[in-house]
Amino acid sequence: MNNTFITLGSNIEPRSQYLQQALQKLVDYGVIKKIAPLYESLPYGNTKQPAFLNSAVQFLTPLQPRKLLQALKKIEQEIGRQKSERWGPREIDLDIIFYEQVRMETPELVIPHPDYQNRRFVLQPLCDIDPEFHPPGSQLTISQLLIKCPDNNPLTLMENEWYAHDITI
Repeated sequence: MNNTFITLGSNIEPRSQYLQQALQKLVDYGVIKKIAPLYESLPYGNTKQPAFLNSAVQFLTPLQPRKLLQALKKIEQEIGRQKSERWGPREIDLDIIFYEQVRMETPELVIPHPDYQNRRFVLQPLCDIDPEFHPPGSQLTISQLLIKCPDNNPLTLMENEWYAHDITI
């Protein structure tokens, strides 16, 4: 099983329901090892849109990176994600941030996820899961990257155990 870190986000209501659905569908492709708390964050990029709910999971999967990406896109589609402008509002957004210690760049997939170290709404949930994780190509841990993160936008902790209790972790 391959150790991955996936972030989840939604800023179209019902935000938390979309995130719950994503978790329930994710278990079809592997095992959720840890789930981060749920945070509310200001939008990134296009700031003229509703606030996001964000979290992250540590996920063990037999899928290779491209197959995992296909599975995440399928989950997004099943939940009802609509095509929109870059950094626009979305029902659900699932991103592979890390996949083992893999570093890859293809037209459809970049691992580690580009610019992750500059996004507090990505780093904080990852830090909650595994603060001592060393991302591929970095000498710093996730907790050290969070301290150095240039993103000063506030995060609001919404709930620690926000997921349905029928999700086994």
